Amino acid sequence: MQETLNDEEKPTRFGRPLLGRILGQKFNLLDSKLNEALAYQREKGGRLGEALLHLRMLREEELLEALAEQYQLPWVPRLETTQIDHDLIKRVPIGFARRYRVLPLRQEHGTIIVATTDPLETVAVDDLRLLLGMPVRPILTTGVALLACLNRVYDAAASPAGAEQVMEDIAATENLDQLAHELDEPQDLLDATDEAPIIRLVNSVLFQAVRQRASDIHFESFERGLVVRYRIDGVLYPVLTPPKRLQASIVARIKIMAGLNIAEKRLPQDGRFAIRTAGKDVDLRVSVLPTSHGERVVLRLLEKENRLLNLTEMGFSADRLAAIQQMIQLAHGIILVTGPTGSGKTTTLYAALSQINSPDKNIITVEDPVEYQLLGIGQMQVNPKINLSFAAGLRSILRQDPDVIMIGEIRDRETAEIAIHASLTGHLVFSTLHTNDAASAATRLIDMGIEPFLVASSVVAVLAQRLLRHICPDCKRPYKATPDELTRLGLDAKTSMTFYRGAGCPSCSQTGYRGRTGIYELLVLDDEIRRLIGTKADAAVIKQAAVSKGMITLKQEGAAKVAQGITTMEEVMRITQQEIEL
Repeated sequence: MQETLNDEEKPTRFGRPLLGRILGQKFNLLDSKLNEALAYQREKGGRLGEALLHLRMLREEELLEALAEQYQLPWVPRLETTQIDHDLIKRVPIGFARRYRVLPLRQEHGTIIVATTDPLETVAVDDLRLLLGMPVRPILTTGVALLACLNRVYDAAASPAGAEQVMEDIAATENLDQLAHELDEPQDLLDATDEAPIIRLVNSVLFQAVRQRASDIHFESFERGLVVRYRIDGVLYPVLTPPKRLQASIVARIKIMAGLNIAEKRLPQDGRFAIRTAGKDVDLRVSVLPTSHGERVVLRLLEKENRLLNLTEMGFSADRLAAIQQMIQLAHGIILVTGPTGSGKTTTLYAALSQINSPDKNIITVEDPVEYQLLGIGQMQVNPKINLSFAAGLRSILRQDPDVIMIGEIRDRETAEIAIHASLTGHLVFSTLHTNDAASAATRLIDMGIEPFLVASSVVAVLAQRLLRHICPDCKRPYKATPDELTRLGLDAKTSMTFYRGAGCPSCSQTGYRGRTGIYELLVLDDEIRRLIGTKADAAVIKQAAVSKGMITLKQEGAAKVAQGITTMEEVMRITQQEIEL
């Protein structure tokens, strides 16, 4: 077999084996494939490994493992952040580490261990040796593993008090408006070390919000100051109080980032922009509202990397999951998901659509806005500026021969009528409603002006849901439940039970909670429930009938989560306090 040898292939005086031979032995690379790659290399230039990857004859992991053997370097496919020396990280700029794909890990026996993705990247390794003042020993890892680890460790090394420190710098700054109009954006907020003070302040607020898993950022203007608050796991927490004199500059900076009119301060404005921080791409929706004390701004954060959950990961009990999976396979009818804003309704609908999505189904959605892109599903976004409402979009969808339709929200009678018409003519319709529990969904549709018999004949099931905060696992502490707590949860006050609560720690920002899970109330419409809806029975009567047939209420499921040590009694009472009492 004849091979054209480049730097990776030529046997040196150190006796390195041929890369092609290693690949053949370790990964069964055929000679015909290798010759094809060598021909491609002669034509296009570059390295043999690059040719093999371009022709998809190898995976990156296989190539790097072979290169590690060729150059007698350790091969580490996964990097653990717990084994990284953060003092070394602080001495290496993140821009340098990203550009050359190198990451110092730790010191061993007077040598710095450095992860890299290229054994021939000797210049960057030599620069690190000079920068750190010690000998360097490279190890090979994948690009994905290195970048993921790099982002995590530089994120952790960033100062959590960045916003406060920037505000001290601003105290000596005079021309704030000019600083707010600086337009240069850092590629990554972790790189923003020498920007103007106002820009650094806003970047720091955004960076910390992503780091603390905030879903919203509020810039709220009051008579004597400005308050910045994060919504984390559904609850608002104050994080910063900049002086009042910075308000106009901060708002102007956010408007510039969102492409809004900074001169217009009397009308509400909406916009959006995207940032990258710690390797995460984040979309932000911006709402600016004029108030008597100046403009207030709310940002909604949507991480692009957020993986869509499937139904088995949503926290359903086994019997409820089986019922839902059966219903979403129906040929027609309406399935409603209810709950307040931010209760995860859209996530549940996306999970249902993902499960039934297949080449033999035409699925179309109309949403406000489209929050996640679903492969193989047609998604339309409403646009009030051009009179593209839910109702108008829904009419158009019905002319597209759909099998399944998802309506972001039923807000008015017109949309409800079209949805019911669609379900009665052989379409499966998913949608959401803002009601406190499942039984109230039917009465809400009737209040909109829909005939009770149409509601009874079209709606298949209603799923009410809430999101409960998890107790932080790092500071979880047991205690004996009091009779009053048991009574409030609907449990036997004479029972001896152990509950849990979070004491507060750095992992949960001293809140005692970290992460959320769902609780659900599934109302399946049978003949008796349909009869009650047809007679315009109120929600309490419908709920009573459903509970008598075995429906588990939101509070009952919440009480079960408390008994399992997942959440607290206070959290269950907070999110179920508006539930209809029987």
